[in-house]
Amino acid sequence: MTHVLIVSANFYPDIAEALVRGAEAALNKAGATWDIAEVPGAFEIPAAIGFAAGNKIYDGFLALGCVIRGETTHYDYVCSESARGLMKLSLRGAAIGYGILTVETEEQARARLDKGAFAAGACLRMIELKRRFDATS
Repeated sequence: MTHVLIVSANFYPDIAEALVRGAEAALNKAGATWDIAEVPGAFEIPAAIGFAAGNKIYDGFLALGCVIRGETTHYDYVCSESARGLMKLSLRGAAIGYGILTVETEEQARARLDKGAFAAGACLRMIELKRRFDATS
């Protein structure tokens, strides 16, 4: 059975909750099981996945959160560094579904709350690919 770690950034708790609900529904439909780890914000997601990636408990990881542009450059750093951290983990073999919303406004985030389910699907597909290529090596 496929077991996934959902890492949820709770800086915007109601948005995070909706993303997690969508992801859980998609994972449940696929027959996967999951655990949830909550972190303060999107910047912390790669570290949490990195902590768990070496333990062989999880087949894949789901990164969920939201970053809304503010008046400073903080948005740019959080978006690019969290994405870069997740890409590094992916290239080292972690099967990751990317569900971090990067938006200009809260309204844009609310229009994209279905992305939790989409990211769960991406995670499951990456797990399938990893298993396929691991079996042939």
